[in-house]
Amino acid sequence: MRHAIDWSHPDYLDPEKLDEEMRRVFDICHGCRRCFNLCDTFPRLFDLVDEAPTGELDSVKSADFAPVVEACTLCDLCYMSKCPYIPPHEFNVDFPHLMLRYRAQEFSDGKVAPLRRMLAKTDTAGSLITGTLGKVAAPLANWAIKEGNTLTRPVMEKTAGIHRDAVLPRFQPKTLVRQTRDPLPLNEAAAAYGRKAVIYATCYGNYNDPKIGLATRKVLAHNGVKTEVVYPRCCGMPLLEQGNIAEVAAAAREVAATFRPWIDQGYEVIALVPSCALMLKSEWPLIVSDDENVRLLSNATRDIAEYLVALSKDPGLASGIEPLTEGVTVHIACHARAQNIGQKAAELLRLIPDIDLHVIERCSGHGGAWGVMVENFDVALKVGKPVAQQALKTQNRLILSECPLAATHIRQGVEKLDGKAVVEEAHPIEIFARAYGL
Repeated sequence: MRHAIDWSHPDYLDPEKLDEEMRRVFDICHGCRRCFNLCDTFPRLFDLVDEAPTGELDSVKSADFAPVVEACTLCDLCYMSKCPYIPPHEFNVDFPHLMLRYRAQEFSDGKVAPLRRMLAKTDTAGSLITGTLGKVAAPLANWAIKEGNTLTRPVMEKTAGIHRDAVLPRFQPKTLVRQTRDPLPLNEAAAAYGRKAVIYATCYGNYNDPKIGLATRKVLAHNGVKTEVVYPRCCGMPLLEQGNIAEVAAAAREVAATFRPWIDQGYEVIALVPSCALMLKSEWPLIVSDDENVRLLSNATRDIAEYLVALSKDPGLASGIEPLTEGVTVHIACHARAQNIGQKAAELLRLIPDIDLHVIERCSGHGGAWGVMVENFDVALKVGKPVAQQALKTQNRLILSECPLAATHIRQGVEKLDGKAVVEEAHPIEIFARAYGL
């Protein structure tokens, strides 16, 4: 179980009460250490305590907690897979939400720079670049953000704190929503004919990589599922990472209200990116626990791989899936694992006949916007190096992840290990659509 986040209570941002809770939880973690190999957060914490004068938390200054918090990507894996003290245990440890509370206090105190606040508002840049001038603005923006651009990337590094070597998402001239206004013909012979699903485009799927949504629509149409693509606004995960909980709550209420009529009409909701699915399913109900629309949306939301795997079992998928001619490596994204639904991406790909599939279930190290920042980039590559090594060892050209940012990060890690490696990154649904010949 997980407790609601009482972020509007006066005690939530009280510095003394927060410090007391940080010390209580850190002391428990120091005595346990099961999370030592998950990310860089826990080694930093354990080193901090071990190197203190007494070797205990009582001699650690509160001001030294900041690097521990900064290393947390809010992936939730310590909570989901390692910690023996999560509620209803009496110790009541929820480490990721404690890190969120610390960041919320920093955000409230004005410690997040204005430019970094702007970077978390993905719809601002996305709508400008992919708007009416998208044919001009998108190529220009992509030129400016391309790694290796010696004119713009050093300036971005100095002003925005984005590492000059970090690969950034490219923008598309035409959004997913604009590309999917016309309905697709449905396969009336498919067993799932008559089902309905509304696709939450997500900011990444809408502005940066519409191919994910286009492949999803084609696969579902082939299986007789009627779809609509809807995008009210970003789910707020980048805002959550900065501790801007009030804006996340506003996003939750707005998006949930938009989807309510679809849910009332019997539509299921499909999220294209696991981070966004996690927000809709798990985080929003804990942040906006009093909103009926949010609760209904949480219950109606499925990850795309989760939805198709369920469809394969009942009532069954349409025929026509052909074998692939090459091996595939799939990375199970952390926010897919945090949904507690199993390895749905791997299950989906195993529906392809005779597939040569290699599965990697370990953190890629990217952590959303976290991994591209100057202070985190090298750490992100270090954390993700074991994944890149496994991917390189398989010698598969196709490297997939439900998290597009993770796939890009893995590719960059592979290229650093072997500059001659040829890698194609993709979402599992794109390869599944390819197997269907769509």
